[in-house]
Amino acid sequence: QVQPVESGGGLVQAGGSLRLSCAASGSIFSANIMAWYRQAPGKQRQLVGRIFSGGTTTYLTSVKGRFTISRDNAKNTLYLQMSSLKPEDTAVYYCNTDPIQWSWGQGTQVTVSS
Repeated sequence: QVQPVESGGGLVQAGGSLRLSCAASGSIFSANIMAWYRQAPGKQRQLVGRIFSGGTTTYLTSVKGRFTISRDNAKNTLYLQMSSLKPEDTAVYYCNTDPIQWSWGQGTQVTVSS
């Protein structure tokens, strides 16, 4: 069972930027639709955005224009570039396939201060 490893989170002021990474072993990476999810305290996990194998992306309306997902299939790595961060972006961020096929990793905490 694949378990991704997320990294790159941290504490940032509103308006700042962060770049998250997700590493996952296995050649199945390139065959999947990959996605970033997030879970804020007291809320359900939500899909932030996805990237298809060909590079097409879709995003949650509230992050569109601020977040960018990319992937490096050769490195089995998924990225989430986040800019113009807002306090409401505070959450633990996870990567997984879409639909979900893998175990959940530990995620990476993103905290945006106002």
